[in-house]
Amino acid sequence: MIDQALHIDLLGKALLRGGEYADVYVESRSITSLIMEDSRVEKIITGHETGAGIRLLSAGKTSYAFSNDLTPHALFMAAAEVSSMAGINGSQQEIPKLEKRTPGAEFSIGTFPDDVPLEEKIGLIRKAESCARSYDARIRQVSVIYRDLLQKVQTTASEGFFAEDERVYTSFIIQVIASQGGLVQTGYEAIGSSSGFELLDAEAVEALALKAARRAVSMLTARKAPADRMPVVISSQAGGTMIHEAIGHGLEADLAQQGLSVFSGMLGEKVASELITVIDDATLPGKRGSFQFDDEGTASQRTVLVDQGILKSYMYDKLTAMKEGKQPTGNGRRESYQNRPIPRMTNTFIAPGAHNPEEIVRSVDKGLFVVKMGGGQVNTVTGDFVFDVQEGYLIRNGQKSDLVRGATLTGNGPEILKSIDMVGTDLGFSIGTCGKDAQGVPVSDAMPTVRIPEIVVGGSHE
Repeated sequence: MIDQALHIDLLGKALLRGGEYADVYVESRSITSLIMEDSRVEKIITGHETGAGIRLLSAGKTSYAFSNDLTPHALFMAAAEVSSMAGINGSQQEIPKLEKRTPGAEFSIGTFPDDVPLEEKIGLIRKAESCARSYDARIRQVSVIYRDLLQKVQTTASEGFFAEDERVYTSFIIQVIASQGGLVQTGYEAIGSSSGFELLDAEAVEALALKAARRAVSMLTARKAPADRMPVVISSQAGGTMIHEAIGHGLEADLAQQGLSVFSGMLGEKVASELITVIDDATLPGKRGSFQFDDEGTASQRTVLVDQGILKSYMYDKLTAMKEGKQPTGNGRRESYQNRPIPRMTNTFIAPGAHNPEEIVRSVDKGLFVVKMGGGQVNTVTGDFVFDVQEGYLIRNGQKSDLVRGATLTGNGPEILKSIDMVGTDLGFSIGTCGKDAQGVPVSDAMPTVRIPEIVVGGSHE
């Protein structure tokens, strides 16, 4: 990492020919990644990387340069490059004295992954693999991935602030493939958080392995999902994949400002049922999308995006906030020092409602109960989406019945959000690494149990 005096000099160099705003982002990261396939540890990846990115904002445009060499000479070259790229010839700003910012949240780490021997981490993935494989003879393949990351960042800006953050991410993923009579099915489970090795123990990884194995095997005998328009209840167990895709990306300010979101220009308008409140909150302890400061040095915060159906805010980084005369919402994120920050989600969720989850299922005479969502595709311009259902059950007379496979959900985000008429008191999170503009950042998302009165369920007409 580098000292504050050098930060100030670099900011001055970036602003030498003018500009509205400059910042310096310095990062140090240590990673461990273990991958086990076919009962063998196939990859052990460990490493350490440092680097810095320097950014200049001028007339709504970004100039950015980075270096993995933290010597003053290399960093001054990057700052000079940023200044020259901007193509301006104004007067240099005076950099005020840097004041240290107060974080938006305080987090504690139980056990830093770096303090845990590699052999212990390997032992956990072996245990998970063995547990899943022994579940049933029809299991053909088991893959297990363990990852941890320690990331330290410094951010300084020409506005006169200095921010530091230390982030720890730990994740554990297992995928199980089962087959029978030519039919192949998959079970997938993942846990992860902005916490240390305390996330994992033998009991946790065995439970995860059994859950993935059970899903893969049970889907072998599941009936094909019927294709029809029907009521759908999405369980809180399914996590927030749908909310992340159906509305989350559309509320990122860069897409909204470019007209690439179905929610562009809709602040103050109704975009969902009055039962729906959508929140993005990076201050939640232990969640995968949490941090003290975003990657622009803005303190983490809780942002109400939709309040009882009314669109209240987009998610802003510094650049998009400047364009609208707003304040950043702590959503400026980047994959690493090699990337410029852009508006990204953190922990995004629908707030719990007033309905008992069991009551929601009982309210449906004939429909589909979704326990686990799969992948999907969303057109942010139109809001149209298609999602796979990893685990779903038919509802008959208000009761969960037959397990089905091959179901998909097809609809339009704003229309579905406006139609939701029951919202549960529960809340279930899922994790992921969200991709956008060739950058991936850790996120989590969540939903309570909700009822959609009617949606197109894809499946079989047999």
